[in-house]
Amino acid sequence: MPTRYVALALGIALIAGIVALGMNEPDTSLLATDSLLFGTIEIDGSSTVFPITQAVAEEFRKVHPNVQVPVGVSGTGGGFKRFVVGETHISNASRSIKPIEIAAAAENGIEFIEIAVGFDGLSIITNPANDFLECLTTDELRAIWEPGSEVNHWSDVRDGLPDSKFRLYGPDTDSGTFDYFTESIIHLEDASRSDYSASADDNVLIRGVGGDKNALGYFGYAFYSSSREKLKLIAVDSGSGCIYPSSETINDSTYSPLSRPMFIYVNTAALKRVEVMKFLNFYLDNATTLVQEVGYVPLPEAMYQDGRALVSSSRGPLN
Repeated sequence: MPTRYVALALGIALIAGIVALGMNEPDTSLLATDSLLFGTIEIDGSSTVFPITQAVAEEFRKVHPNVQVPVGVSGTGGGFKRFVVGETHISNASRSIKPIEIAAAAENGIEFIEIAVGFDGLSIITNPANDFLECLTTDELRAIWEPGSEVNHWSDVRDGLPDSKFRLYGPDTDSGTFDYFTESIIHLEDASRSDYSASADDNVLIRGVGGDKNALGYFGYAFYSSSREKLKLIAVDSGSGCIYPSSETINDSTYSPLSRPMFIYVNTAALKRVEVMKFLNFYLDNATTLVQEVGYVPLPEAMYQDGRALVSSSRGPLN
């Protein structure tokens, strides 16, 4: 049979196969887009939210291998510095955007939406070798961390504790976790003693606390959950008794005042791009599972539905 007839026969067979598949009504638009979707989605920001967004990015790229989704970890504040000048499409944030950041975005013509993605319980941790500390009150935490604090020994915290000197570990000043902790515990945002080991990388803090028997620090619950064997969790008493962070106490806010929502901020101009829209819908469709897998607490499904509705109503015509 001549080559052109072979090609024609194959083409007819292919068309017939497609028609037959169409009788089963698959979502052919998704199938076509999945194999053809290209692009890069730039993300940066919170180290606390990073594990969620990174997990979403990895799963998304299994379906859309030609879409690049680099996720940076410059802290909530560092991420917003890039976001408000249009360098990134999405910014991970462990706190709400500040008025000064909103003003900077407006000055640069950046419009955005805020989407809640999960709950965190900011966790107080020490070294597993610490066999004398189980709980701290919010007043004790304030005395330890407030600016100018001279509380440097365990015995300074409370009578009956050892006289050994402790070392402090925590997020740096670009971190939304730093902002949230200082506001919740010191009652003044950005107010903290400065003589502590600070890092934007929570894994650095984990190694520091895990290797120092006189350590005390704080960071997001997921980082404790992923390193339980290296760390000891300390309960917090805000007036209702000593309460540990857990899925239940974070969700119902009985772990107070350190339960908090986590967010992603999206440049609305980026919503005009098909790959960004698909990524966000994928994020919200799979958030319940992935938020839990990385150690945080998922939102009620109705809140993810609200996020999907916000994305849809904000997108405008797709490019």
